[in-house]
Amino acid sequence: MILRLATAADAAGVLAIYAPYVRDTWVSFEAEVPSVEAMAARIAGAAPRYPWLVADAGGTVAGYAYASAHRGRAAYQWSVEVSVYVAEAHRRRGLARKLYGALVDVLRLQGFANAYAGIAQPNAASVAAHEALGFEPVGVYRGVGYKLGAWRDVGWWALRLGDGAAPDRPRTLPEVAGAVAARLRDSAVA
Repeated sequence: MILRLATAADAAGVLAIYAPYVRDTWVSFEAEVPSVEAMAARIAGAAPRYPWLVADAGGTVAGYAYASAHRGRAAYQWSVEVSVYVAEAHRRRGLARKLYGALVDVLRLQGFANAYAGIAQPNAASVAAHEALGFEPVGVYRGVGYKLGAWRDVGWWALRLGDGAAPDRPRTLPEVAGAVAARLRDSAVA
C-alpha cells in the first residue's frame, strides 16, 4: 500500500469510504451523501493549496486524509482543519495514524502553523488517535449539530505544526512537490 496525493479520479473510492459515515453515523454532519462528481470537485478544488492524501492498496482507496481552510479570513491562512477516514476492512491497522502522520508532515513542509480537528462525540477511538499524534483538546461545542435523532457535541483538538514564526504565506503543493513526493515515498504501508 502506498500513500499519494489524491486526484479527482479517486472520488469514487473516497466516496465509498465516506458514504457510510454520512448515512449511518454522526461522525460526519452531512445529511446527504454527496455525488461522485461533488467529491471529485472537493478534491480538485483543494489543490494546489490543501493536500488530500489517499492510501492506495493496489488501485483501491483504503483510506484518505485531507486538510481544508480553517476559516476564510486572511489572518487564518496558516491554520487548517484536518480529517481522516479509513475503509472498514482496513481499520485498526494503524492506517489512520499513517495517513495523518504523512498529512501533518506535508502541512509542515507547506509552512502551516496549526491543525484543528473537530470530532463529533462520543468517539473515543478518534480522540485516542488524535491525541496519540500530539493533538490536544481545546474546547467543546455543546449540542452544535442534530443528527440521528439527537443533539451532538463536537470536541476540538489542536496540533501546533510550526514554531510560531509566520512565513510570508503557506506554500502550495507544487512549491514543495519534491519534498512531498519524498515524504510520501517513505510512507509505504505494510
